[in-house]
Amino acid sequence: MIEFDHVSLRYADGTQALHDVALRVPRGQFCVLLGPSGAGKSTLLRTVNGLAKPTQGSVRIDGIVMSPATAAKLRRRVATVHQHFNLSPRMSVAGNVLSGLLPAVSTTRALLGWFEPRHRAKACALLERVGLEPVHLRRRAGELSGGQQQRVGIARAFMLDPEVVLADEPVASLDPRIAHDILSLIRDAARERGATVICSLHQLELARHFADRIVGMRAGKVVFDGAPDALDNAHVQALYEAAPASGHDGSPQLGAVPALAA
Repeated sequence: MIEFDHVSLRYADGTQALHDVALRVPRGQFCVLLGPSGAGKSTLLRTVNGLAKPTQGSVRIDGIVMSPATAAKLRRRVATVHQHFNLSPRMSVAGNVLSGLLPAVSTTRALLGWFEPRHRAKACALLERVGLEPVHLRRRAGELSGGQQQRVGIARAFMLDPEVVLADEPVASLDPRIAHDILSLIRDAARERGATVICSLHQLELARHFADRIVGMRAGKVVFDGAPDALDNAHVQALYEAAPASGHDGSPQLGAVPALAA
């Protein structure tokens, strides 16, 4: 279980990115964070892997507080799927997937490519699982399409069989059909392992389709927390109307208030 215990975070420039966020996300849940740019979604995700430190409150993973003393241990249990893929474009597809082992192997072994046969076999199996053929193994990651690169990112994320997967706008740059396929891969791979997913999205219909639970955020606060079918147009209006134009969140800029399909 992931527990956000009254988490607040203020950046050095005075921006209040998070304000008294209190949530419990049980193991195996697919939880979607929804909200406009500047809502605090990405910041909240970064508190889980220790890349952002709360000003007040704490984040716990199975009862262990994320702190400088526990970060290295807990990060082995947490994987991230990034919006812009975060691959090494000149490195091979296989090399990028194997880099998912970095929290558990020495830097020297990683730099020299000294991975065990079982690790290489697992990388191949994961690439097959996400729909990439063996011919892609030696290709440079930068030569792939956006959808293919995100598939590589998913394979990399599951190299250490994480208990928690953080997906930060993982389909923001992909067309709707590919976006659906990518979220299906994340959801199914997580379910196979009993992993928890916290995924930030800005596509309402994707959120309703994939989420077990939607947490709506605005200006660093939780303003909605419930089942997807409970998110109606009134809630969406409250989330997005006159929302801040920018902030530390890093999610795409949204214009007019989106509407839910009937």
